Amino acid sequence: MRIKTIFKRDIFRSINGVVKADQLDPSSVWQELDEFVVTHEMDGHLRRFFSTYLDAVDNPNSADVTSRIGIWVSGFFGSGKSHFIKVLSYLLENREHVHNGDNRYAIDFFKPKIEDTMFMADITRAVDAGADVLLFNIDSKADNRDGRDAILRVFLKVLNERQGYSPDYPHIANMERYLEGKGKLKAFHDAYKQLSNATWYDERDAYEFNRDQVLDALAEVLGQSQKSLEKWLDSAEETFPLTVENFAKWTQKYLDSQGPNHRIVFLVDEIGQFIGGDTHLMLNLQTIVEELGTHCQGRAWVVVTSQEDIDAVLGEVKSSRNDFSKIQGRFTTRLSLSSANVDEVIQQRLLDKVDAAKKELTDLFTNKGDIIRNQLTFNNIGMTFKALRDPDDFAANYPFVPYQFKLLQKIFESIRKVGATGLHLAQGERSLLDAFQSAAKQIANEETDVLVPLYRFYPAIESFLDTSVKRTIDHARENASLEEFDSDLLKIMFLIRYVEEMKGSVDNLVTLCIDRIDADCHALRHHIEESLQRLEKETLISRNGDLYQFLTNEERDIGREIKSVEINSGDEARQLGEIIFEEVLKGKRKHRYSTNNMDFAFNRSCDNAPLGNRTNGAMAVSIITPLNFDYEAYNDSKCILESTNDDGQTFIRLRNDKILGVELRAWLQTDKYVRTKDDGALPEGTKRILRHLAEDNRARRERLVHLLGEMLVEADYFVAGNTFT
Repeated sequence: MRIKTIFKRDIFRSINGVVKADQLDPSSVWQELDEFVVTHEMDGHLRRFFSTYLDAVDNPNSADVTSRIGIWVSGFFGSGKSHFIKVLSYLLENREHVHNGDNRYAIDFFKPKIEDTMFMADITRAVDAGADVLLFNIDSKADNRDGRDAILRVFLKVLNERQGYSPDYPHIANMERYLEGKGKLKAFHDAYKQLSNATWYDERDAYEFNRDQVLDALAEVLGQSQKSLEKWLDSAEETFPLTVENFAKWTQKYLDSQGPNHRIVFLVDEIGQFIGGDTHLMLNLQTIVEELGTHCQGRAWVVVTSQEDIDAVLGEVKSSRNDFSKIQGRFTTRLSLSSANVDEVIQQRLLDKVDAAKKELTDLFTNKGDIIRNQLTFNNIGMTFKALRDPDDFAANYPFVPYQFKLLQKIFESIRKVGATGLHLAQGERSLLDAFQSAAKQIANEETDVLVPLYRFYPAIESFLDTSVKRTIDHARENASLEEFDSDLLKIMFLIRYVEEMKGSVDNLVTLCIDRIDADCHALRHHIEESLQRLEKETLISRNGDLYQFLTNEERDIGREIKSVEINSGDEARQLGEIIFEEVLKGKRKHRYSTNNMDFAFNRSCDNAPLGNRTNGAMAVSIITPLNFDYEAYNDSKCILESTNDDGQTFIRLRNDKILGVELRAWLQTDKYVRTKDDGALPEGTKRILRHLAEDNRARRERLVHLLGEMLVEADYFVAGNTFT
């Protein structure tokens, strides 16, 4: 079967990979409700929310109800925060939705998703209580003005908008609120239309251009003089009483007008990002929740989302003068979305199979399960991946494999943290669901013997990457010195670049590149090793021992500079001698003869370069390494002859190991480069790279000590014309 035919839902259908608060077209809303997956984790979050919400409904006079109106929803981007609060908004509002002739209320979508009838009854009871639901992304609703009242202005804006008042001019909204309180708002609309031949709703944003008509209409309905009204209108914006207390009172009056049990729920997306490290904004939010609780007595709720939990956000708001214990108390209900069941969501929304495909895939795993399991192994990683359990598990995940769900979460999170994106991810992010759909679409015409390698996920994040990163990979694709596979491997190297738990070893890269069930891993490994050599030659990646790493633009420039650092053979010989005699042999300058316990001093040399001061009459210990220009000439005969010089000496010939020269030269060049840089005059980003290079070089030095220790054990020894092995 072809991949595109194995799924119950069309793999090419439009899926809202990123849920937006203001995207409310009927088809999007229907899909968000229909495809919302109540995982085990999500079931727990829904239960906590409705338990807290219903407690306030059932016990409106409880003493602590006013302190429990805040809900803090946290989780990294792509974890489903926006989808969660948007679905909450649909449920609490419970409007009827129509799609392709089918009509359902929001709660009807959940009846087949929730098997617990008692819990479903609680949801129904909460929905029946009635509520105004105000869902918004705070960044998109905020104006360009800074200040400690920024959050308050947004809350008031959405409240005014819900009441039909001017959202952009709070002083005009206040005028409308006053007129409605006097029962004269409709009369004002009629008077304004008669005077201007236009409706107030169409013209109120340009009220300053229609100042005369506004004043005439107000004078007509209020019976006040033009002069007094003119004075009020000219100073209305400047004297508008924008306080949290007034906002809470206006909210209370609106609730009272809707009935004694009516509620209003403010659902605010991305509050943590908006607050950032601003102390005033955090205090502004604290006061809003506090005043709503006091004035509205559990009938006004605030649900916010953030990429960080509240304690982490408070940690960013650095101020020893402010105590934030109050706001922690205002958000006692905290829901942390970990995406622990992201595989379940993707399996149900995207990967659910037709019956014929399930049978074919389970049969395939029954026959080749051992091969598949052996292919999907990692070495030297810092996290545990789910293994394929059985044929049904294979069929549920196919064409993906379990490790990819957790690894991709780590990739998305790490890329966001290091800032490898040109725009903030909230403006251009792709969800995990979108990434898996994108990868599946790329192999839609393949047969069911394929698997999805990691590089297939790269296109899903390409659009929001920093230009410099994207350009690096694009140029690699166009580089005549590289092959097509090199570009794919480079994509993988970038994806795992900032995931500390996933090391870029050849073994791991083989697993990440597997694209077929019967892949020849030995041939693939050889292919990858050749590709790594080409990428390293082009300074697109760096090598540190057995590990390879993608290089950013600045790292690549520094890498080229390091490669151009001049190192001569004398430097290499001296450094080799220092490592061997000072570190491997622990700086010994004498040899104790066990028969008579006498110490005999010895002179040292490496590749014919003397090390330290010479002692007259001392023994000589000479080492020849593969880095010596004449190394090939040092056959056994020559080594025996050399050992007879100076009345006899110990002559040591190390085995040939190409890695020694590569590692030593890299250490010398990096060490020289880092030491010649003036940290004080460099940008912080460059300093960070240099610190990282120094750390890598320390590890490289340790590997050199270990390698030379092994080479000394396996070396050929020649002493005064005799051979010892």
